[in-house]
Amino acid sequence: MTELRLHDTMAREKRVFAPADPKRVTMYVCGPTVYNRAHIGNARPAVVFDVLARLLRHVYGADSLVYARNVTDVDDKIIEAARAEGVDPSVITARYEAFYNEDMGALGVQLPNIAPHATAHVGQMVAMIARLIETGNAYEADGHVLFHVPSDPDYGALGRRDREAMIAGARVEVASYKKDPADFVLWKPSPEGVIGWDSPWGRGRPGWHIECSAMIAEHLGKTIDIHGGGLDLIFPHHENEIAQSRCAHEVAPLARYWVHNGFLSMAGSEKMSKSLGNVVLVNELLEQGHKGEVLRFALLSAHYRQPLEWSEGLVAQSKATLDRLYRAAGDGEGEADAGVLDALADDLNTPLALSRLSAIEDGAVLRASARLLGLLEEDRTAWFQGAGDARIDGLVAARTEAKARRDFAEADRIRAELAAEGVLLEDGPQGTIWRRA
Repeated sequence: MTELRLHDTMAREKRVFAPADPKRVTMYVCGPTVYNRAHIGNARPAVVFDVLARLLRHVYGADSLVYARNVTDVDDKIIEAARAEGVDPSVITARYEAFYNEDMGALGVQLPNIAPHATAHVGQMVAMIARLIETGNAYEADGHVLFHVPSDPDYGALGRRDREAMIAGARVEVASYKKDPADFVLWKPSPEGVIGWDSPWGRGRPGWHIECSAMIAEHLGKTIDIHGGGLDLIFPHHENEIAQSRCAHEVAPLARYWVHNGFLSMAGSEKMSKSLGNVVLVNELLEQGHKGEVLRFALLSAHYRQPLEWSEGLVAQSKATLDRLYRAAGDGEGEADAGVLDALADDLNTPLALSRLSAIEDGAVLRASARLLGLLEEDRTAWFQGAGDARIDGLVAARTEAKARRDFAEADRIRAELAAEGVLLEDGPQGTIWRRA
């Protein structure tokens, strides 16, 4: 069996991956908060962990992985968006979850096994909060329930920040009802007219952090193999998840491996984020005519833990490389190349894996290897010609006939006519194929 190595954020090093049960590998990745369209930075973790899921299924078996990616469908931004439109929050969340799945699907991201929604697990969250109150790790105050950070002596192990940095980084609300400035909200009251649920502490709604802890325990177990997400989630979100789960589950660790992807930025800018306004939406890139597989290739062109600078040049280079690979790809079924598999097994080294694709001479092996990365999924003709065009097919056939009767002037005229329309011809041993530039 192929040996996988993953960089574990908690250990600060690459570790050999050994699941607790090779027949049931568990992975949870923090998914979207569904109030807006996804930008290309949001797509990076979706694509990265899709590759990891494909790799785990390849190594341990097609049915071995239980992959959960949550949907946050109760949040202040969702409430604000619903209020602005005068609709129920469920209208906003249903719309943007559908958009998210559509956009990620266009990038070749397969749906997870489980997509738990926060609003469907409020009962589990209330039960976990009650348990934390029983253990002395949480307390009720002024209609809120808060996790008492000093009650957990191991708090901060993931991010390894000092206390003052954690308080500043969490941007926690200063409130008179807190026992400690670092304490964070597990439950908060919902005013009249705002979405909420009944609880032992009054009508309210859960804090963001508790939802993941409750849904992991419900669907995957107290301790999972892999927990993933972006670097920006290490603190406070994942730190708080760890504390809640550990204290609720008799110090059982939440995850055995913590895997985090790096930021994506616009060329010459900071990290891409909606709050900064420097975003490029996935659907906008698709509407501009970029293929989803090209965008996927671009997202995999840098190692997942490293920053990635997004630019038109990166997209153009990704398209050119994929065109070259599609020309070389076969249509049969082959075995994945050992070099590509080894690169992915070494902490998802996608740049090395992509470079090794170009060295594969067997077309069937090339296609099988690329599919580990979610690439070369289209038929070669469809890749270059899209839905096709009967008129262009006719002109290509007429040019072939002209060449056969040695009327090279007519053949050149047809080539020039098509080139003027942005259609390029490529002559090969199997005949002539055309593609749009």
